Amino acid sequence: MLVRPARYPITSMIEREIKLRFPSADAARRSINALGVMPLRNRRLQDDRLFDWPDGRLQRAGCTLRARKDSESSVLTFKGPPRSPVMKVREEIETLVKDGVLLIQILERLGLLVCFRYQKYREEFECQGVIVAIDETPIGTFVELEGNEASIIKIAESLGQGPQDYVVSSYRCLFVEAKNAGKVNTRDMIFETRQ
Repeated sequence: MLVRPARYPITSMIEREIKLRFPSADAARRSINALGVMPLRNRRLQDDRLFDWPDGRLQRAGCTLRARKDSESSVLTFKGPPRSPVMKVREEIETLVKDGVLLIQILERLGLLVCFRYQKYREEFECQGVIVAIDETPIGTFVELEGNEASIIKIAESLGQGPQDYVVSSYRCLFVEAKNAGKVNTRDMIFETRQ
């Protein structure tokens, strides 16, 4: 049940987040429901495309330019390079875009290429001012915690996880790790069929 509208549009902020691995979406739901979370957004498919110049300059700089299709909305996001090795802390600038198909065409006309596509089923909750998202991906289930550092640490501890469990890698990096380990053999992190 949708309780609050999505957080878009956002002009600019400093994003602070971690991911935590869970064996399944059901295990993640049980764990976070025990915290007394408030539902924000229902489970839906997010289809993301990362863009870069042909020379890969954004990736080399640790930056991301993402076009996201999320339910009926499209969002353009720029993320600066990470500032902390323990918790992902980085500048994030994003805005709603009326027409996601035209957005992709504009980016391609500017010479940018889709360098990676990834999908996930996401549902979002709120707990102590932190956005708690369950992400079901082709490479596993993750709970993403985004908010202020102290609250993220407290919620992670309530979930029985500490700094040694924090995943600060992007989904692209996690996919490359899975691919290098022989766990996946596709070019992009997408579902074969929608669930």
